[in-house]
Amino acid sequence: MARETSAAQRVATASARRAFSFKMLGDVVAELRRVTWPSREETMRLTLMVLMVSTAIGVFLGLVDVGFARFFNILQEN
Repeated sequence: MARETSAAQRVATASARRAFSFKMLGDVVAELRRVTWPSREETMRLTLMVLMVSTAIGVFLGLVDVGFARFFNILQEN
C-alpha cells in the first residue's frame, strides 16, 4: 500500500513539475513581450560608446603598466 502511494506521489510530483515549467515558460514569453526594446539607432550608439570607453580605459591602463614597468626596471638597475 505504501508503494502505491509513493508511485502516485511521484506521478503527481512529475506532473506538477511539468505544469510549473510550462507556466514558467509562458511567464517568460509574456514578460519578454512587455519589455521596451531599444531602437536600432540607440543600440548602435550605446554599443559604440561602450567600445570607445573600453578602448580608452584599455589604452590608459596599458600606459600605466608600461610606466610602472619602466619605473621598476630603473629601480632594479640601481
